[in-house]
Amino acid sequence: MNGGNGPDILGVCEIENEQVLDKLISHIDLADREYDVAHEDTSDRRGIDVAFIYDSEKYEKEGIFSHFIVKRNATRDILQANFKIKSTDREIVVIGNHWPSRLGGQFFSEPYRIMAAENMAYFIERIMAIKGYDVPIVVMGDFNDEPFDRSIKDYARSTRELARVQAARSLRLYNIMWKEMGLGKASHYFDKFPNMLYQFMVSKSITTGNDSFSVDIDSVKILDWDELKDDDGFPKRFGRPTPNEFNDANYDLGFSDHFPIEMKLTEQ
Repeated sequence: MNGGNGPDILGVCEIENEQVLDKLISHIDLADREYDVAHEDTSDRRGIDVAFIYDSEKYEKEGIFSHFIVKRNATRDILQANFKIKSTDREIVVIGNHWPSRLGGQFFSEPYRIMAAENMAYFIERIMAIKGYDVPIVVMGDFNDEPFDRSIKDYARSTRELARVQAARSLRLYNIMWKEMGLGKASHYFDKFPNMLYQFMVSKSITTGNDSFSVDIDSVKILDWDELKDDDGFPKRFGRPTPNEFNDANYDLGFSDHFPIEMKLTEQ
């Protein structure tokens, strides 16, 4: 990522625990990077968490908040991390998401994602009430819904209409994945059917370019690297190995049924 320089901040949606993050960092050999972890344990029944890896030479972690979604079955949290840029003392808030899956069917499970969306929108409004309406906020993750679905559009208050975001007097998020969708690209495939479940959204202040950060729309990419693909060009899913396969050094585990996404912010 980032031309081989590695990301400043990396959000991850399915990580087993903090030890796995630390192990990953220990294998990253980049001379100019000193990565650290922002993570909270969750009660997800599969034992997967949302977390951030960040460059501790550039950013100071000022606070981390784990917003839990209350439903009948344990689910992932919404993870908020407040970072201060050490060189300028400016603050940026990043929010990682992994919303409930479509298990049981899209519409049967949709109320759970609407619950997550409402919770996220509430906490963003609380952030703005405390830190000011112009605080830069980046929302990211696996939403298990498309940009045009109700949870994203109506309840997370996200839109592709930039003018509507910039004119808003209340919470509106700019969803910058619509451009990639228009090009026929996808961050996720289910039975080889394309979806845009991985998304970036940004707050109003980032879209105006008049405050501390601006977003480079053209920098948004779906990272469909060859090594992440199967023989048909789709994401190479992680497959759980048998005990014998686990001990086989040549066993190809695969990675994910998603492709990573990348975005560049510029500090003004």
